[in-house]
Amino acid sequence: MLSNIAFYGALETGLIYGLVAFGIYLSFRVLDFPDLTVDGSFPLGAAVAAMLIIAGWNPWLATGAAILAGMAAGTVTALLNVKLKILNLLASILTMIALYSINLRIMGRPNVALLMEDTVLTPWYNLGLEYHQVSVLLFTLVIGATLFLLWRFMKSEIGLAMRATGANARMARAQGIATGGMIILGVAVSNGLVGLAGALFAQSQGAADVTMGVGVIVIGLASLIGGEAVITPTSVFRALLACVVGAIIYRLAIAFALNADVLGLKAQDLNLITAVLVTLAIVLPGARVSLMNKFKRRKA
Repeated sequence: MLSNIAFYGALETGLIYGLVAFGIYLSFRVLDFPDLTVDGSFPLGAAVAAMLIIAGWNPWLATGAAILAGMAAGTVTALLNVKLKILNLLASILTMIALYSINLRIMGRPNVALLMEDTVLTPWYNLGLEYHQVSVLLFTLVIGATLFLLWRFMKSEIGLAMRATGANARMARAQGIATGGMIILGVAVSNGLVGLAGALFAQSQGAADVTMGVGVIVIGLASLIGGEAVITPTSVFRALLACVVGAIIYRLAIAFALNADVLGLKAQDLNLITAVLVTLAIVLPGARVSLMNKFKRRKA
């Protein structure tokens, strides 16, 4: 069984990765744009927020700047694809590689501590809640507001144009939609959400590190695919909700696996657990459909 602190810690991290899953949903599902920039924009958001907080900025303004930095990174990736005609996957890899050096430039060193600085969480500690409950409450509010705003955006005229671009770019162009602009906007918003996640992660963990983005794309995909296996994405709202549910389930599964003594797993097995969970999330929905079809044929 998980301890109280481990449970709330898994919830906290799951909510943050829910924001990453939102971003990956926009790029992978809506735009059909495989984007690996997130492995660089996640620590970029953390680095920008951390350095601005240390410089004396208000934590919320620093977090806003992290969102803008993430959007800038996404815009570069999209421009490489739309304007220079570089394959979307390769364009995102190029930006991700460049961001490693940029993040080092921003921080001036591999990691920056925030333990003695005020963060977005600091005022919330006066509510009288347990220390480990504060971040869960704040991040629940943040992700709830983000989900609502994304849902409204995807139902707007621009959101519908973006969805049309991902579904059939040729048909969208025939309808007068500037598909290049939609790709730039979508990838920018996607990485802005990831930058927000990185900023919140750094403030909740008390540090920003240049390597903290390694594997974020896999975690986001695991959250997205796992959530869709639990909640069928028949609408935009259900798809966004699936991102959050999948991220929380993923983190809880990781916590259970690492805390279950009978399995004998340790912290260094995290990537192995992630690979197994992603594989299961991909395979199980298809296996479930196959079993249901076999059952129907036998019943017939």
